[in-house]
Amino acid sequence: MTSIWDPITVGRMHLKNRLAMAPMTRSRAHADGTPGELAAEYYAQRATLGLLISEGVQPSDDGQGYLNTPGIYRDDHVRSWQPVLSAVHAAGGSMFLQLMHVGRMSHADNTPHHRQPVAPSAITPGVAMFTPTGMQPAPIPRALSTDEVRQTVADFRAAAAAAIRAGADGVEIHAANGYLLHQFFAPNANERTDEYGGQIENRARFALEVAAAVADEIGGDRTGIRISPGTGSGGLEEGPETNDLYRYLVAELAKLDLAYVHLLHTGDESLLSDLREAWPNTLLVLRAGRDRHDVQIDVEAGLADMAPIGSWALANPDIVARLKHGAEFNEPDRTTFYAGGAGGYTDYSTIASAVSAA
Repeated sequence: MTSIWDPITVGRMHLKNRLAMAPMTRSRAHADGTPGELAAEYYAQRATLGLLISEGVQPSDDGQGYLNTPGIYRDDHVRSWQPVLSAVHAAGGSMFLQLMHVGRMSHADNTPHHRQPVAPSAITPGVAMFTPTGMQPAPIPRALSTDEVRQTVADFRAAAAAAIRAGADGVEIHAANGYLLHQFFAPNANERTDEYGGQIENRARFALEVAAAVADEIGGDRTGIRISPGTGSGGLEEGPETNDLYRYLVAELAKLDLAYVHLLHTGDESLLSDLREAWPNTLLVLRAGRDRHDVQIDVEAGLADMAPIGSWALANPDIVARLKHGAEFNEPDRTTFYAGGAGGYTDYSTIASAVSAA
């Protein structure tokens, strides 16, 4: 039986365990998209997890939707990510930057350019967005033209190359959680009549073109992708064809020989089994609401190769040691998830610090 403590090779990385840090927005970057001063400390503190997947990093100006999120599409972004990635490597970890274009999950007040959000179709998500002046309804987005869709594919390619220049071990393409690539999958967000709308092969086309472009640019062995079938995030309704779309998507992704698929799993066990069978490389499975005592279950059952950890890793920089020794966990302080500064970011205690303070 495989254990979360067994080593694993993922693409070019040789990892000591089968844990990973899941991507989590922290809203502590500067307004220009460069990561904040504490980012290197924050990520390096958690390097014992082995593979760290960064917070969502926009691949273009139009990819930003939330306040104070980082980018990786300009030279100053590359320079600012270099010390972060160097710190992780010096602490023994590996790190993928997650490329996240939010699409319609945006508000003009949250971006320096103040432009209308873009999306597959001009359909509002029907949700409220946090802005500098409080919660506001997400506006109606502008539908991307066919040429603009193709330019967005090129933006992902360029951002992946920039991530590698910054020192990243690879990138994770965000095709989940209600953001742009996910929006193309859902009929209630995608009413296009070109080659990117309609039947499931067309609705999956954009994500597959992004994955192919990124893999061509930096290598499939440095490329991962995150999916979240049926989650309903951002007002999406993927409809009765959901399972068929993801079976098709994963089978096509398998032809690209990517390093991994990262699945946010919300309960359809038959789909999980089908995707496990269809995907030949490393599969990361993150179950929503999983108890900290059940981290190992999917790996031991053969349903996953790795177990990403979200907010428990945020609150416990030494979570690997805590899991190994059965130590109590710090509770995540949700009031500081997006608050800025060191509080709830780099100041969570470790076992060693608790002992020395006693």
